[in-house]
Order: sequence, then C-alpha cells, then structure tokens
Amino acid sequence: MPRRRSTRQATRSRQPRGRSRVGERFEAEVGPIAHGGHCVVRLLQTAGQQESRVVFVRHALPGERVVVEITEGTEGDRFWRGDAVEVLVPSPDRVVAPCLVAGPGLCGGCDFQHVTPAAQRRLKADVVREQLHRLAGLDLEVEVEAVPGDVDGLRWRTRQRYVELPDGRRGMRKHRSHDVVPVDDCLLEAPEGPSCSVLGRDFSVGRGGFWQVHPGAPQVLVETVLAMLRPEPGEAALDLYAGVGLFAAFLLDAVGETGHVVAVEADGSACEHAGVNLGIGAFVEHGPVDEVLERGLDRPFDLVVLDPPREGAKRHVVEQVVARTPRAVAYVACDPAALARDIAIFAEHGYTVQDLRAFDLFPMTHHVECVALLGFSR
Repeated sequence: MPRRRSTRQATRSRQPRGRSRVGERFEAEVGPIAHGGHCVVRLLQTAGQQESRVVFVRHALPGERVVVEITEGTEGDRFWRGDAVEVLVPSPDRVVAPCLVAGPGLCGGCDFQHVTPAAQRRLKADVVREQLHRLAGLDLEVEVEAVPGDVDGLRWRTRQRYVELPDGRRGMRKHRSHDVVPVDDCLLEAPEGPSCSVLGRDFSVGRGGFWQVHPGAPQVLVETVLAMLRPEPGEAALDLYAGVGLFAAFLLDAVGETGHVVAVEADGSACEHAGVNLGIGAFVEHGPVDEVLERGLDRPFDLVVLDPPREGAKRHVVEQVVARTPRAVAYVACDPAALARDIAIFAEHGYTVQDLRAFDLFPMTHHVECVALLGFSR
C-alpha cells in the first residue's frame, strides 16, 4: 500500500481478560461485511456462554454458513476475531482463491481472494455507504469502479515488500502477526515497477518515496479531482499532503499564469521532488500540514485538494481549510471511516458532499479509494 496505507497490523499486547477462547470452533451464519475486511458473526448464547458474542471473521462472505475458529479473544472481551475454516453453505460470489497462500492461517496480505472481483467491489461499496451513514449521517449511492491496470484483480502492485527468510527465501506476514509465510510469487505484484509519467507529464520521485502502487491510480485520481474542482484561470489552489506534487502540477496548468498553487508536504525529500516537478509558478511549503496552515497561508483559496494519511485530516486541519473559504474541496481518501468523520466536521461549517466516486485501487484487499467533492451550501 502507499506510504500512509499500510495493511500490516501487529497484534497489540494486552492483559488477558479471562480464559482464552483461541482455537475454539463454532458453526454460525455470516452477517454483513464490516470495515476492515471481515464479516460480522454473532454467536448466540450457549450452555457455557451467558451472552451473545460478536466475532469479526475473515475469509467469509455475507449469508454463508461456516465453521469459525477463534483466533483472538478471551471470555472478558467485547468481541473476538476468527477465521472461516470450513464453508458449509457457500455464497454464489465465492471462488477458489487464485493464490495458494491466501486463506486462514496463511499470508495476511489479501482479504478478498475468495470473492469474485465484481462482488469485491460491491462489498467495498457497502462499507463506504455504511461508514458515511453511521459517521456522517449521509445516505448516498456508492459504486466502486474498476480501474485499468490489473488483470482480474491481480498483477497491480508496482511496489512490493517481502520479508527475507534465514534460508534465503522470501515471504509475507500472517494477518496481525509477525510470523512469516514463504511466498515464491505474490500474485498481486506487477511485472514492472511504477511509471512516473501521468497524462504525458513526467514526475520525479525519490527512491522509496510515495507514489500510487496501482498503475491506473495516478491518472484516474487526477482526472477525477480536476473534473470535480473545475479549476479556472486566475484561481488560487492549495494542495495539502501534496507528496511530489501530482495534483498541484495539473492544477498549475489549469489556473495558468494569472493563478497560483501552493503545495504543502511534511516529507523533505518529497518537497524537493515537488519543486522539480512543479517548476516556476508554484510554491512548495515544507512542514506538517496543520503547522503550516497555523503559521501562515492565512488568505482565501478558491480550491483545496486534501489527500491525507489513513487517519484523515482531522478537526484542526478541516477547520483551517474552511477558514480559507474555498469554493470547492476535493478530498482523496483511502479510509472511508476517516473520510466520513472529516465530512461530518466539514458539515458543521456548511460544506456538504456534492459528489463522490470510489475506485478499486487495491483489488483482492478490503481497501478502497474515494474522492469526495465538498462545497459550501449555505
């Protein structure tokens, strides 16, 4: 995943809260998809259990009947985690995973290899829709769009990291674990590395620097942001969390010599490359976005692009953005929960969602990229 979009999650150390239930198995009906790549299963009361228990289950699909093996959880926990280790009644959307190391207890990199690509996108749309409803009070139609550049959801990762094993082989970590599964060939890995060329423009990116890993991502995101913002000559644009200046470069072309663009980025190396990519006519501000906005740039901007880390922009940045009274904000988000929380903050200040698109930039995983257009509505 991109710099701010790592899927790896180490198991947190915590004090036990009663007897461990790890390894126990239960037969259950699978409920709806939830944010994070798992489905919700509710275990009903049994002779040894005084209350129903929510289990977040991977490798399952809504509507299936499965055998769940608990992978994390004690008697005192509010919820448990588990894997569907046997499918008794399969969903019509279930397929055999193309990867031999995808499944319970194996590589943790993919959540949805057991799901058809079309159904993967429907599940992701369900999650985006649910997060917007629950956290922002919005009821929006959401469609997750396929993006050119993968082969049936495979061979799209233009950057891939492996764990080197002592015997010289390489591997990938298990889900929420430091344990490693040997992997000879990750089927998500693209045959070629990333291109820095977008819509005829070449970009300079440092070794290990941030760049979208799906080959179709930079173009579709740029085209979507420009179509939503509709920049005009002479306008002022602010590109926050700008990286090497992907959005700023095309905004600069659109606003022309009479307009101006400011790119703000915390990473020093990315700022240096942004300076090369943008050239004369744009300004690159180095520093954390909240600090840069707090100490300066306290003038109106017509347009703002927000492409924050996975945790979102949060209240302090959102309120500094609305203080600059933009006519339009394009919010690029890799986490629907963070997007929904920030949308709710924008709404407090009169900015509402005018448009939203979602893209399947991370096939075979639960991750989804959204672009929301926010405009002042009162």
